[in-house]
Amino acid sequence: MTETVLAHVSDLHFGAHADLNQLERLPAYLTELAPSAIVVSGDLTQRARHGEFMAAHLLLRELQPIAPLLVMPGNHDVQWWASPFGIFGQRAKYAKYRRYFGDDLTPALKIPGAVIAALLSSHGIAFGSLTWNPNDMTTIGHLPESEVNRVRNLFAGAPADAIRVAVVHHNIVGGKISRRMGLARWRTAQKRLIALGVELALSGHDHEEAATQIDGSLVASTASTPTDRTRGRRPSVFNLIRIDGSRIQIEHHLWEPGVAQFRQGTISAFTRNRAALPRL
Repeated sequence: MTETVLAHVSDLHFGAHADLNQLERLPAYLTELAPSAIVVSGDLTQRARHGEFMAAHLLLRELQPIAPLLVMPGNHDVQWWASPFGIFGQRAKYAKYRRYFGDDLTPALKIPGAVIAALLSSHGIAFGSLTWNPNDMTTIGHLPESEVNRVRNLFAGAPADAIRVAVVHHNIVGGKISRRMGLARWRTAQKRLIALGVELALSGHDHEEAATQIDGSLVASTASTPTDRTRGRRPSVFNLIRIDGSRIQIEHHLWEPGVAQFRQGTISAFTRNRAALPRL
C-alpha cells in the first residue's frame, strides 16, 4: 500500500488570538511536506464575524493548490444566538459559514488510500449538546446518530483497502491538561465511530495536541491551535499523519516563535487492526 499523508490543522480562530506570523508561514511548510490531503477541523473564527471568515477564506485559498482540502465548522463558527428551533433557525446558525465556504457543512474527500468524512458536532444551543454544567452551553458538541448513519453509506462504498477517516471538530478524547471531553455522551460517540469502522478520527477544540488509540482500533489525532491560547502555554502544534497498510503514525509539528519556524516534534505510531473492522 502506498503511504497516505494527511496534514491535520485545527482552531485557526481568526480574530484577536490568531498567530498571523505562524499562519503566514504555514502554506510554504505544508508545501514542503507534500501531504495527500489537508484537513482543517473547525473553529476558523473567534466570533463568527465576516472579517474573520474573510481572513480564513484567504488562507484556505492558499492551501487549496497544495493538496485536496477538507474544511468543516467548529463551535466558534456557529451563530449560536440564532434561534435553535425550526428550519430557519438552523440555516441562520450557519449562515455566515455557508456564505464563505458553501452549503456543505459535512464534506467528504476520496483520495488514493483513504475516504475522509466530516461529521457535524457543532450545533450551537441544541438539546443533544446539553450537560449538567452550564459552562458547556455553546461549547460542548454532540455526535448525532443521524450523522453516523449518513457516513455509513459513504464508507460502505469505499475501496476495501481505503482507511476510513472521520473528522469531528470536538475532541473525542479528554485533554491531559483540561481533563475535559469535547462531546456530550462521549462514550456513545466513541462506540459509534468504532462501529462505523473508523480507524482514524481527527479533531481539535481542546487547544492541546494528542495522539492515542481507543480500544486497540480507533486512532485519535487531536490538533492544537495556531493562536496564543494553547493549553498550558504549550507550543502550537498541527499533526502530520502517515498511513500505510500496517500502521498509523502521527507526527506533531511545533511552531517555534523565537526563530519563526516549524519543526517536527514527537512521533506516535499505532498498529492498524484491520481484522477487527466491522462489515458495513
